[in-house]
Amino acid sequence: MIRPARPDDAPHVAPLLVLAMGHIAGIFARSTRYEDAIPFFHSFFEAAGNQYSYANTLVYETGSSIVGSITGYDGAHLHALRQPVLDKLREAQPNFAPNDETEPGEYYIDCVNVHPAHQGKGIGKMLINAFCDHAASLGYSKVGLIVDQVNPAAKRLYENLGFEVVGEKDFMGHRYFHMVREVNFI
Repeated sequence: MIRPARPDDAPHVAPLLVLAMGHIAGIFARSTRYEDAIPFFHSFFEAAGNQYSYANTLVYETGSSIVGSITGYDGAHLHALRQPVLDKLREAQPNFAPNDETEPGEYYIDCVNVHPAHQGKGIGKMLINAFCDHAASLGYSKVGLIVDQVNPAAKRLYENLGFEVVGEKDFMGHRYFHMVREVNFI
């Protein structure tokens, strides 16, 4: 079942966010062990008003276990939602200044992930489609995301879900395809 996330989902969703973020989680934790970023994401997930908040997340729940999540928001709100995260990161890295990965006019998928034990069951596709439906219900006409150019399997997945490459972006030391899917108002 897909549902809106709640703050008490943090213990389940924070590790999923770290999986989704990959090398970026390592940058945030200043560690080669990405799992060191779990407390960082746990605290931001529990709080409102930031890009990793429960308020911006849908979860896939099986019984009493959350096995997938998708987090995203209006691209026009990136700077406001990112600011609390930047404030925390700049305590240790005062010059930390990432490029923008989204833009106004799109509802942006920041991170999507499924627990490795549940991958290959279509959960990621269901989360992405639910997110696109949610965006359409809010009045958005397009959903955007970036996919690392060294991950052709993810690019194919998004293409199969109706996303098209509309450009390229540099972000956090990697080159990404910027992909967009048109959605119909519900």
